[in-house]
Amino acid sequence: MNQRVINGVTALLVGIALNYLGDRLLGVRIETFSGISTFTFPWMLDVFFVPFVVGLAVAWIFGKHAKWLACLPPLFLRGFFYVYVTLFDNPHPYVDFFFEIPLGYWGLCVILAVESANIGAILGEVMMGTYGRKDEQVVEKNTAAAASRKRELSFGKTINHKGVGS
Repeated sequence: MNQRVINGVTALLVGIALNYLGDRLLGVRIETFSGISTFTFPWMLDVFFVPFVVGLAVAWIFGKHAKWLACLPPLFLRGFFYVYVTLFDNPHPYVDFFFEIPLGYWGLCVILAVESANIGAILGEVMMGTYGRKDEQVVEKNTAAAASRKRELSFGKTINHKGVGS
């Protein structure tokens, strides 16, 4: 199997596990809404900081283009928990669940979590030096620039191979 696929699956599973662990450690259920009292400091940590750390971890495991893969762990986990809360934790089984958890609220939380993970992955890629140039590229660029400068004289004259201006 391709090593890139193995790294991607590993990064995805580690990201989901970290996100789940962060949810459980903070004791927050993003999928439940109880008015303004929902928005507490642990809730903010769970929406912004935990996915950010997940994005960093995904970037560390996957490498280049992890910013795309880092969007999946919060998306999968939030979707799974929304379905779980809808089907199994609904305190009023005969009431439409959208009265309990507004879909617009849940969608906003998912978007915030996914974007936080994306920012974490971008920062992780930058910290790993994914977008930096290699030393060979810098040397090649400098030698090409020096060679082009060597061919030109001060007033645009070019030099032939013997060093005589033409």
